[in-house]
Amino acid sequence: MTASSTSPSPAPAPWPDTAGTAAPSGTREPPLGAVGASRPRIEGTAKVTGAVRYAADEPASDLAHAWVVTSTVTRGRIRDIDTSAALGMPGVLGVIDHRNAPRLNLEAGSFFGPDGGMHLLQSDEIPHSGRPIALVVAETAEQARRAAMALRVTYDEEPYDVDFRLEHPAARPATSFFGEDATTGDVDKELAASAVVVDERYVTPEAHGAAMEPHSATAWWEDGRLQIVDSNQAPFLVAMTVATLFHLDPKQVRVRSAHVGGGFGSKSGGCGPQLVLAVMATSLFDRPIRVTLTRDQVFLTVSMRPATDQRVRIGADADGRLRAVDHTAAFEVSKLADYLENCTELTNTLYAARAIRTRRTAVPVDILPPYSVRGPGATPGSFALESAMDEVAERLRMDPLELRLRNEPSAGPVSGLPFSRRNLVACLREGARRFGWATRDHRPRTRSEGHLLVGTGMAATAFAAGALPSTASITAEPGGAFTVAIGASDIGTGARTALAAVAAEALRVHPERIRLLIADSDLGPAWGAGGSRGTASWSWAITEAAAKLRSRLGGATLPLTVSSDTTESLGELALMERHSYSAVFGEVTVDPATGEVRVRRLLGMYAVGRVINPLLARSQLIGGMIMGLSMALHEEGVRDRATGRHVNDDFAGYHIAAHADVPDIEADFVPDYEPGDPSGIKGVGEIGTVGTAAAIANAVWHATGLRQRTLPIRLDRVLEDRPLK
Repeated sequence: MTASSTSPSPAPAPWPDTAGTAAPSGTREPPLGAVGASRPRIEGTAKVTGAVRYAADEPASDLAHAWVVTSTVTRGRIRDIDTSAALGMPGVLGVIDHRNAPRLNLEAGSFFGPDGGMHLLQSDEIPHSGRPIALVVAETAEQARRAAMALRVTYDEEPYDVDFRLEHPAARPATSFFGEDATTGDVDKELAASAVVVDERYVTPEAHGAAMEPHSATAWWEDGRLQIVDSNQAPFLVAMTVATLFHLDPKQVRVRSAHVGGGFGSKSGGCGPQLVLAVMATSLFDRPIRVTLTRDQVFLTVSMRPATDQRVRIGADADGRLRAVDHTAAFEVSKLADYLENCTELTNTLYAARAIRTRRTAVPVDILPPYSVRGPGATPGSFALESAMDEVAERLRMDPLELRLRNEPSAGPVSGLPFSRRNLVACLREGARRFGWATRDHRPRTRSEGHLLVGTGMAATAFAAGALPSTASITAEPGGAFTVAIGASDIGTGARTALAAVAAEALRVHPERIRLLIADSDLGPAWGAGGSRGTASWSWAITEAAAKLRSRLGGATLPLTVSSDTTESLGELALMERHSYSAVFGEVTVDPATGEVRVRRLLGMYAVGRVINPLLARSQLIGGMIMGLSMALHEEGVRDRATGRHVNDDFAGYHIAAHADVPDIEADFVPDYEPGDPSGIKGVGEIGTVGTAAAIANAVWHATGLRQRTLPIRLDRVLEDRPLK
């Protein structure tokens, strides 16, 4: 197998072809060209015709298949695994469990430290429900599955704790990975002096990435190197983690992830279980092994967004000026690994107040280690903060839009740093104009259509922007083409198309002259597709490499290759608050007799820097808004308190929204530019989800007069005994 490569579809060049010329002196912003034009994704036709190969589709000679066996108890120890029946079945090559599995480096983990979620089959301990306890390897997937069902496992069960709550006795201060908790001003004094005080709790459940493509990995040894084809969001980072986990030299590991059918964070947390087990199996059986998780195995063994329990106190003067914001956020973590669901991020930056205090609390329970899901921290945090802001407006009898405009900060409310560029007000005003907000009667339960109550709501939000160190190389070929190589990952977002446009503009050439190589750890260090920093990080590296190449092209012998590493450039950036911004407006109908909530329309206005490809960016944002709707009305990971196990570990029980759930949805942009980035761009991947759930919850209050502080807004939480009077 070779590294992924594609060529953009031919398109007329909107600028002269000037690859050998220098950039105009004194130019602050790059000239317009391929960036800013709406183009369909390069691989779109191949995807819709089935020509694209995902991780489970890649051919491999002499391939064997493996089936994961998971624990049927929530906590305890394995007394025995009887493999005799399975080993005697047709096609079975062997069974791996804690008695014969390769020993792993228990220090391996993620950004937050060692992660016991990766340390599979290392002992007889069962730390949480659904823990992988064995792997059956056979010639075919069907043979492996049948043999897995023949395993006889006995356990010694132990008491477990999955009772997450803010007041849990094991609660402790969360890691300060993203900085310390904030304290500015005297919160208690300002609350006491406030004309209005909101003091409420907001709860969100566990949520799963629910990507269309299940996790799959194929691993084999070839010429002394471990070759891996895996479904993940960061091939280079995953390769480094595999090397650490299996005591290998990083040069021995190559990871490829040419096409990924969605991730939303669930494919970004180090090594997924499919990959760990596939590498174990190929090391023991000396042939290519494929492990593909079933849908329920994804729910049981792959990281999810943790449940949160948040208390928000906001004090305001009678004119709506905020005096104090106090945000305490608790979230569940596993006893196997640390993690930070940074729910208070927006509280530290969104609104001006005399006093701000944030506290983050981790509650260790017996669950699979949580990790990032789209808009980590900010998504549940925005539901709490923006719901509380709406409640302040309600008690002041003030327009919620005006309340937000009145508390616009001139600098970071906690950090004191200047904003690189802050365009929230533009999002709010333009969104309100397009939505028709000015005609809204702000009193609740005043609008009905037959048996339906109608309401509108809004929320403002932000998401941190920036870039992380990455490398790229560009080769000027003798035939006039340019080969751009970067370890980026396209998880369905159109990264190939966007990066080809960035490279074409930076090189001042036609887009069809760009040949892109991505999704291969051999291409060098690069940030993954996560944190809304993938495109910004990769574009920066490509832009630097292009500038270096153009300066050397005159009279050079081809092929000529140059490389870039953005570590130094990023280190020179001035400290500033850098964010994308949005304002989301929504209209809902509520049937109080059945509890059914329907979203009629959603509008989102976004300030996300310079937009590389409006077509793809708008698609990203609309998808994010639908995911936010899904969070508001549908998604809820449920555990059986009697057993500690998942109740709804499939798409029959874990409900997700689809496009049909939103008859009218619109996302658009206000002019924006990030001055700290050479291309002026910010991320768009996650901000579409952040804020949407709060806007919908606020609309449900406006329709019914009943505040929804626990997600999802289920039928039983809306149902009224006497619906309409």
